[in-house]
Amino acid sequence: MKNNVMFASAFTAAALLFSCQDKKFTEVVEVPLPTAQEKVSIGYPEDVKAKEGSFQVEKLPYAYDALSPTVSPLTLETHYSKHYLSDTNGLNAAIAGTPYQNQSIVDILSKLDIRDTGLRNDAGGYYNHSLYWKSMAPDTGGTPTDTIAGTINRDFGSFANFKSAFKAEASSQVGSAWTFLVVDKYGKLRITSTQNQDNPLMRNAAVPGTPILALDLWEHAYYLGYQYRRKNYIDSFFNVINWKQINENYEEALRKKY
Repeated sequence: MKNNVMFASAFTAAALLFSCQDKKFTEVVEVPLPTAQEKVSIGYPEDVKAKEGSFQVEKLPYAYDALSPTVSPLTLETHYSKHYLSDTNGLNAAIAGTPYQNQSIVDILSKLDIRDTGLRNDAGGYYNHSLYWKSMAPDTGGTPTDTIAGTINRDFGSFANFKSAFKAEASSQVGSAWTFLVVDKYGKLRITSTQNQDNPLMRNAAVPGTPILALDLWEHAYYLGYQYRRKNYIDSFFNVINWKQINENYEEALRKKY
């Protein structure tokens, strides 16, 4: 005798199928719904506080569930309150009592010794994540407007070209990495990637520039929602890009250069 078990959706019923020679029988068994569902406790971004030091966590400008389904609530909560907080505390500990203690994060990144892996990772992680949070917002995405729209057309030919190039660059990365849109020293937009927590402000950057948009490609940024399907996460990122903020970042980068 061969038994097959098929469960109906939401566990409301189960059909047990039995096959004996040429006869088939179907028995429907009612299964009661659970009286309560297990819930994962998720806190609030405003409750996340770094230890006393030169830097504090950038306030998340939206709730943990605001970017769903691109970024799941549990992913964002874990990412912000664990990984980002750890980078912030690590940065403060690394610069305490050093000349870096009273410097901006941009100055620290541009001056640090890349052989100092502790400071390099924590400073990079703090800056990269701070930009990543601001690169996204609920009810955004679509095509850019304002100055950044014209600049993308100028430097990439069209927004469609930029979108394809950015996705291709991000998809080509292996392991823990970041993909950035940067303003180089000539004021031109360029796409580049870095490994681990490095960024284009560091002296070892293959494409130096001021980052104005960041995509986190570390597994902790997407794995709870996408597992191995990182390409789906990259595609979905364009649904939450905060182009208004990216435009502000671009204009600020130009003001500092000129």
